[in-house]
Amino acid sequence: MKINPRCAHCLLTRVHYEAKLSTDDEQLLHKAVMKGIDELNRTYKPGRPAGEISTAVHQKVYEVLGDEDPYLELKKLSNKTAEDIFPVAQKRVYNDDVSDKELFRRSVLASVIGNTFDFGVVGFDVAPEIFDETFKQTFEKGLDVDDTSSMFEMLDNVVYVADNSGEILLDTIVFDIIKKLGGYITLVVRGAPILNDATLDDVYDYEIDKKVDYLLTTGSNAIGVNFEDAPYELLEAFDNASLIISKGMANYETLSEYNLGPTAYLLKTKCESVASDLGLDTGCTIAKLVNEQ
Repeated sequence: MKINPRCAHCLLTRVHYEAKLSTDDEQLLHKAVMKGIDELNRTYKPGRPAGEISTAVHQKVYEVLGDEDPYLELKKLSNKTAEDIFPVAQKRVYNDDVSDKELFRRSVLASVIGNTFDFGVVGFDVAPEIFDETFKQTFEKGLDVDDTSSMFEMLDNVVYVADNSGEILLDTIVFDIIKKLGGYITLVVRGAPILNDATLDDVYDYEIDKKVDYLLTTGSNAIGVNFEDAPYELLEAFDNASLIISKGMANYETLSEYNLGPTAYLLKTKCESVASDLGLDTGCTIAKLVNEQ
């Protein structure tokens, strides 16, 4: 996805948000915001991939703050909220005797609802105490774009690119269904902390590595997946996948720049730029399959 003029405001809003998470020092806040503006001015160019610009800006701000993980406490809160909601999600998915295809659809829906865990995206902060009810309401509504029937036929060798802390716990319901169907799963998380994205710490803390067949990282703390930083094993996994499942907007912004095989984008359209690029309205829950062969 290419940069959109709307992205500048959102990006600088998030810069201020993460700086406030890191420090109460007003002078350091000013410095972080100014460096973010400088980096945006240096890198912003129409037609350039959005992920490249946002990566450069956030990495510069982290450097100025001297903080490698400003979102750490919020990620812990996300994980705690996900722990609380996990039994609710499992009950919704497994509450009656349905086909494997329906189980898969429900697990994907639960995972997409988990994408609501995105602190710092304007308008989509969901308080933990109301997430339970939000989950139930959205589950009953279903997906706005539902390509799970086609995805169901492609589960032999899945590369699953995770998004945020917290929601990765709900992704494990999808893993369980894929494994039940005999599929192979390569799980991919960020190589180092960036925003509230899941890292190896989340995987090992919750023993998620035991639910998949192979574990890889993106190789860096870039937004989404930067193919220049990606390990060879990840590029090879993409090439060999029967289906790539991409969670969240950042992964969409970056993976949509490449000519990959069948790719399912699982996300909630939280911003106008991503929604517009997908040809959708904001606030949609989607499991959209592209490059189907």
